[in-house]
Amino acid sequence: MSGIENSSGQAGEGRVKNAILIAGPTASGKSALALDLAERNGGVIVNADSMQGYSVLDVLTARPGPAELARVPHFLYGHVDPSTAYSTGAWLRDVMKLIDDGTLSGRLGGTFSEGPAIFVGGTGLYFRALAEGISEMPDIPKSIRERWRYELQEQGAVRLHRILLREDSAAGMMLKPTDSQRIVRALEVLDASGRSILDWQAARGRPLIDRSSARFFVIEPERAALVERIDARFDRMLDKGALDEVKQLSALGLDPDLPAMKAIGVRELQAALAGATSFPEAIERAKIATRQYAKRQATWFRHQLGPEWQSLRPGEGIDSTISPPPSSAT
Repeated sequence: MSGIENSSGQAGEGRVKNAILIAGPTASGKSALALDLAERNGGVIVNADSMQGYSVLDVLTARPGPAELARVPHFLYGHVDPSTAYSTGAWLRDVMKLIDDGTLSGRLGGTFSEGPAIFVGGTGLYFRALAEGISEMPDIPKSIRERWRYELQEQGAVRLHRILLREDSAAGMMLKPTDSQRIVRALEVLDASGRSILDWQAARGRPLIDRSSARFFVIEPERAALVERIDARFDRMLDKGALDEVKQLSALGLDPDLPAMKAIGVRELQAALAGATSFPEAIERAKIATRQYAKRQATWFRHQLGPEWQSLRPGEGIDSTISPPPSSAT
């Protein structure tokens, strides 16, 4: 990874200086906060939400619309085909590309401003990887990936678990026989690299941000207010064409186990389109699933984020959030 410079010209040793990280559950208002900060301080916004990286689902994943995209530069939104199983490691590599080409440091002949890089989203593992580093994983050739998916369909997770126990007993003993996705992942890594996935996981990478100058924020809305926001937002999604997006996605004939196919609202609306349920029932199920997801996100943030993360209520502390921490003052 190449070194970069921050706006003061100091070497960043390959890491982003003065980054702002904004986490929060879905519909908590984090994108609006990021947009306000970026616009007022000449910054750029980088997506840190796994579902908003997929194309097709513009509305259903609540990605920033054309008006928001026109106000400040946005990156890593809608750039992944839904047929791809996008991972935390893949996202981190995409962030590294933005660093290496100068996008996050204003080195592109003034094309982008030299304000802060603002990472915003609801995927906790993305933030952890960004701030703490992540284990490098080998690239998995398409032929190997397809082979083990086929074997999963033909043999089932329990039989593949037996294979994993035989070929990589340490990894196999750490997984339940029914944990199909992790079993397949372990077999893919072993097949592609000849090394256990545990060996790869033991080698931690390096953070991509300079923690000493970074600011960390997590939005914690009141539960009742968040439920209202979730329900109202899903209704707006339907008005803006969410159902058409589900039709478009369904027409691709993708594996239902792919991450994009598990976006909240996809399965519910597919069931209604197939006549398996009514549209009102599908809408209510999608809203319930979104509320449950938001609760899981909030719980994860509460227990997994470190003490450097400052809690905010929606709309709180906006004017003070961009000041560098005292330890980074020069």
